[in-house]
Amino acid sequence: MLWRRGNLTVGILLVTLAVWVVFERSGYTLLSLVSSVLLLLIVILFLWAKSAAILNRPAPPLPELYLSEEMVNEVGAVIRAHVNDFLSASQDIALGKDARLFFKVAAYLLLLSVVGGFTDFITLGYTGLVVVLTVPALYERYEDHIDSYIIIGCRKMQHLYLKFDSKFVNRIRKWILERQKLS
Repeated sequence: MLWRRGNLTVGILLVTLAVWVVFERSGYTLLSLVSSVLLLLIVILFLWAKSAAILNRPAPPLPELYLSEEMVNEVGAVIRAHVNDFLSASQDIALGKDARLFFKVAAYLLLLSVVGGFTDFITLGYTGLVVVLTVPALYERYEDHIDSYIIIGCRKMQHLYLKFDSKFVNRIRKWILERQKLS
């Protein structure tokens, strides 16, 4: 729904475009930039605290950095549940229990590998943001045309699947059944 507020969407796109250009032109990586900013922050706070002690001024105002045991336990429980779900799905894939999930994961990993070979993480993130912000607006504007093309495409894919199934899959099934009967 963010794209309905045009000024906010354009602002986000311009800021992310500026960040992307800075990263591309400067040669910085995200890790090196974050490290440099944190180093600068630590140096400023250290010098401020030392100069405040010498000049009898108040120390820099910092929020209290404290994690309660409850908060850590809640976050740990949520993370544990997600990790256990991931490990269970991974075990099902590794043991061959869920072939459909295996093919989905394999396809997504192959797609990520191909896309990752063409671009770096920052460019991929910026491109993903542009797609997320523009595709819903374009779909809403041209919904009727897009839906008609999708219906035509689905029909063609079903037709191709039926051809493939009749030519190859049925032959392989028949061959397997004949081999089992001969055994």
